[in-house]
Amino acid sequence: MFLAEVPTYRCRFVEASPDGSVPWERIASAGLADVVSGGRPVLATSVQACWTAADLRFRFECEDDHVVATMPGHDDPIYEEDVVEVFLDETGGGTEYYELEVSPRNVVFDAMIRNNRQGAKEIDLAWHPVGMTTSVTDIGDGTTVYEIRLPLNNFKRMPAEGSVWRWNAYRIDEDRQGIRHYSAWSPTGAVNYHIPQRFGVLAFVQDMD
Repeated sequence: MFLAEVPTYRCRFVEASPDGSVPWERIASAGLADVVSGGRPVLATSVQACWTAADLRFRFECEDDHVVATMPGHDDPIYEEDVVEVFLDETGGGTEYYELEVSPRNVVFDAMIRNNRQGAKEIDLAWHPVGMTTSVTDIGDGTTVYEIRLPLNNFKRMPAEGSVWRWNAYRIDEDRQGIRHYSAWSPTGAVNYHIPQRFGVLAFVQDMD
């Protein structure tokens, strides 16, 4: 089983290139684990995060041998199929956080979640981050890359050196037998991603050591 402590990810500041790209090769990656046990998942998934003067960026690299993605519309319940997900909690209170999902078809689900931390939650589908862009790229060898660019002006607090938010990164993947596999950067101990007590730490840093 996983440890009771939650992990920390050092989210580094980087300068974006004129074309908007960021140097992912300089950004540390973190692996996802089985959401319940914390053990090795069937298919590997890694996540990276960084921030620029204008944006918060996320990148998933997913081993994938079978894609289940039929839904075409924004805010369709794509979590019923294959997705990667990011949950972001600016204040760390666990009662209000953002949920972002991207499917292999580059369909997006975004919502504001209000959670009483006792199992009840409200999903506000009216929240849409302004200027967010996403991409999905098959880079070969059974690997798919997802990228999310989220402008910082969508948040109430601007990150700075020493800022600490809470977050988690997830994946849902259905195999050829129809079995759904759930993985997380910070395992929750249940097939339930909405356990804010298990969100890890997103620590903003400006050094590039």
